[in-house]
Amino acid sequence: MTENTRSLRNFFLYKCLFALTFWNHVSLSVENELFTSVSHNFPEDGSGKKIKSLPLLYTNSYQSKANFGWVVVENTTESLLLSEITNDNVEKLVALLSNFRQGSRLQNLTLTNVSVDWNALIEIFQTVWHSSIEYFNINNVTQLSDIESYDFDYSGTFMKALTMKKILITDMYFSQEDLYKIFADMNIAALTIAESQMIHMLCPSSDSSFRYLNFLKNDLTDLLFQSCDRLIQLETLILRKNKFESLSKVSFMTSRMKSLKYLDMSSNLLRHDGADVQCQWSESLTELDLSSNQLTELVFECLPVNIKKLDLQNNQISSVAKGMAELKSLKELNLASNRLADLPGCSSFTSLELLNAEMNLILTPSADFFQSCPRVRELQAGHNPFKCTCELQAFIHLERQSGGRLFGWPSAYECEYPEGLRGTQLKDFHLTELACNTALLLVTALLLTLVLVAVVVFLCIYLDVPWYVRMTWQWTQTKRRAWHNHPEEQETVLQFHAFISYSERDSLWVKNELIPNLEKGEGCVQLCQHERNFIPGKSIVENIIDCIEKSYKSIFVLSPNFVQSEWCHYELYFAHHKLFSENSNSLILILLEPLPAYIIPARYHKLKALMAKRTYLEWPKERSKHALFWANLRAAISIDLPISFEGNEEQSD
Repeated sequence: MTENTRSLRNFFLYKCLFALTFWNHVSLSVENELFTSVSHNFPEDGSGKKIKSLPLLYTNSYQSKANFGWVVVENTTESLLLSEITNDNVEKLVALLSNFRQGSRLQNLTLTNVSVDWNALIEIFQTVWHSSIEYFNINNVTQLSDIESYDFDYSGTFMKALTMKKILITDMYFSQEDLYKIFADMNIAALTIAESQMIHMLCPSSDSSFRYLNFLKNDLTDLLFQSCDRLIQLETLILRKNKFESLSKVSFMTSRMKSLKYLDMSSNLLRHDGADVQCQWSESLTELDLSSNQLTELVFECLPVNIKKLDLQNNQISSVAKGMAELKSLKELNLASNRLADLPGCSSFTSLELLNAEMNLILTPSADFFQSCPRVRELQAGHNPFKCTCELQAFIHLERQSGGRLFGWPSAYECEYPEGLRGTQLKDFHLTELACNTALLLVTALLLTLVLVAVVVFLCIYLDVPWYVRMTWQWTQTKRRAWHNHPEEQETVLQFHAFISYSERDSLWVKNELIPNLEKGEGCVQLCQHERNFIPGKSIVENIIDCIEKSYKSIFVLSPNFVQSEWCHYELYFAHHKLFSENSNSLILILLEPLPAYIIPARYHKLKALMAKRTYLEWPKERSKHALFWANLRAAISIDLPISFEGNEEQSD
């Protein structure tokens, strides 16, 4: 063999030249990983090396989209992306893939925009199955012809994962078994069929090697995998955005999946009707996503006993019953966006470490949460409509004692009610201890009330308030009776110059000195004295009021004896009342004997006030000053009485 022949042979051994026609474009890319759908509990592919860009060789100049292109693929290529696959170029694609046998470096294949007949699609799958490809992704597939039964050969494959997205079946009438059996019996670890309006999937005909199944965004129902005992190695099952309705049937679906660890049932139509419906979950299940369903608090009666992570976000849960079955292994619980009115306790979640209760209806969270949940290292309770009242103070104190376990503090914790505090962060909300401690507030109010009552009682006793009230009542009643008995007398006619008020013990001075000196002599004064002018049959109070009303002045003879007399007190009160009611200057005070303030009883506070503010006449002990005293007194009471009254008095004399 010549050197040229040997070189030519090596060239064809290490570089493959294939022709492939594309209607729009041919693209070739190098990627580290194309199996992006397998994202939960499934190992990544082993292609970690970066591959150089591959050259594109054309036999002709690029003049139109219909031109044929030649693609040179080096034997070191690990990832290949091809698009616009049709019936016209599928044979060349199959020919290309047929060259990637054992020993080839190609592991990742992605086909997009595929529109072929059923037989062509099956031929592509069958070719991939017997190639070096491990991760096969096929997107935007339209199957054109009728679906027929096919005996698929699964032997001798390197395939690990198949991802299919947006598959459109144009055949409306076909046997489901002809279609789904091919995928159900695949001997690979991971299968994803997403966004394809798939309504069913068969149970594998034998023990399956599936460890990962992802049927995202299809039309699957509660009939899926019922009584299926072939998925014994399945660890991850994603059924998000389908049409499941019964949580109980979902539980029975998993009961025979002995290795199942993660189940995603979010964004379905799941409900649970209560205790009459039995549930039976896989004992190996530790992580369950039931978010965005129609579940109520009855869901806690139908949960896996060994669950460690539970997502119930965006449901209709209003409470967590204390008598529910214990979930001793539960460490993470997501109850965000529900209808909770308070934080749940941990009597049934003894191992709980993380709780999310954001965006519920919690007005005043329980302050004893961390006491009932000692293992919780993070509480997410923000974005609730907190009511900033005294009851919330305990929760704010709880944050200070939590050691940073309250997630999102302080930005996520704001007052919603009352409206005046809306938007105020809880850390800035403060009330005094007195305002929030009901017992202390009651005790303080009671003490203040007792003090007030004591002060009022003391003042009433000290100032003789009941006496004044009684006197006011008697004066009012007397005036009313007088008005009813003599309604024609609207104005009181003055009959006396002065009414004399004195103590009986000072009567000698009044009779021997005061009356004679005022009533006799020049400019005699008409005096009203109780002994001669009180009308028999009337009460003393009525007589006092009547005499004061008919007198121009009221003379009070003050002495220590005066302040000891009850009747003198009455007379002073009514005269003082006239002083203020008529705005007159009708009081004359005569100090017969010295009257120190300390001997005046408290109820004579008006007398003290009068003596402090008004001028009074003091009876002189020196006889030489008596004349001046009488002259001043006469001047104080000097007034001309009505002529009619004086004439009547003269006739009576």
